[in-house]
Amino acid sequence: MNVLRFADLCAQGRVAGQRVFIRADLNVPQDPLGAITEDTRIRASLPCIRMALEAGAAVMVTSHLGRPTEGTLTPVDSLAPVAQRLSELLGRPVPLLANWTHGVAIKPGELVLLENCRVNVGEKKNSEALARQMASLCDIFVHDAFGTAHRAEASTYGIAQYAAVACAGPLLAAEMDAITLALANPRRPLVAIVAGSKVSTKLTILQSLADKVDQLIVGGGIANTFMLAAGLKIGKSLAEPDLLPQARAVMAAMSARGASVPIPSDVVTAKTFAADAPATIKAATEVDDDDLILDIGPQTAALLAAQLKAAGTIVWNGPVGVFEFAAFEQGTRAIAQAIAASSAFSIAGGGDTLAAIAKYGIESHIGYISTGGGAFLEVLEGKTLPALDILSRRAAA
Repeated sequence: MNVLRFADLCAQGRVAGQRVFIRADLNVPQDPLGAITEDTRIRASLPCIRMALEAGAAVMVTSHLGRPTEGTLTPVDSLAPVAQRLSELLGRPVPLLANWTHGVAIKPGELVLLENCRVNVGEKKNSEALARQMASLCDIFVHDAFGTAHRAEASTYGIAQYAAVACAGPLLAAEMDAITLALANPRRPLVAIVAGSKVSTKLTILQSLADKVDQLIVGGGIANTFMLAAGLKIGKSLAEPDLLPQARAVMAAMSARGASVPIPSDVVTAKTFAADAPATIKAATEVDDDDLILDIGPQTAALLAAQLKAAGTIVWNGPVGVFEFAAFEQGTRAIAQAIAASSAFSIAGGGDTLAAIAKYGIESHIGYISTGGGAFLEVLEGKTLPALDILSRRAAA
């Protein structure tokens, strides 16, 4: 997908003295008192902000935070903690401006954070009037929030329609490049790991990947449904029996291409879903009616690890077991360590996946870690994200 890139504009000297509006993703988790508990998204936004400042721009940055009610800014919805953290990371004051849609007084070299954009009336429904107001504030609009790229909102889509120049920031561009490398031009074998509680939430992803990948590793409740589809008993494990025809269709599509969906040969079970529940390793053919399958077994983990180490490209979305519980984390740990040890290009995304990466300390061994949740999943489904679509159309105009 061809889009204008902010880095190219900076390199061409087209940013100095310009008003630059950056849509970042600064939606960070906070504790009940409002303190930021994890700042990855803020840190990921820094390269774009620094790039704009170093190029001599007057820089405005905004983001959503939480789920505010449009038209009402409450303390819990404020970006004030984000402004403070940005100030610490950049080593300079970062003033926070509310009620900014009708005008922002800012000079080249200055930086201002604009209050929670989802407080603006018409943001979520992509109000044309609001989008035009935002566009009038800037000479250059920079979309650098991949995590919101699947939403057609005023600050992600509408402003890109009406701004004089609309382009992709370095974070958004890096996401596009990594996903293209993983899915459009992959080194083979291409292995995808798709795990989660329900097939229904990821059915379209599974169906799309069945046409592309050489191995489709399923985990969690999704794996239970596929085990059931393969004729195995799963006890009282989480599954979706009504989706067995779809699971079998995915397996058949893979088989027709000479690819496969590996079915676990052994599993780790418990009688209750609890961190202190005794764990029992069983052959997949020996699951009792009162068993809960909470992880893949060591034999399955070793087989999958070998396949991952031999892969050319790996796409990872979701842990394969209840990795939050020590007794049921070995499968996810083995998968994570195999990906880290593989020479494959790997791309990982999704909240639980990022938590697993952090838990096992393999961040530096993943080719690209996506900052998007829903956006990452929609790209895996083969969808064109609205924010990328409008940037592409603006570049072609």
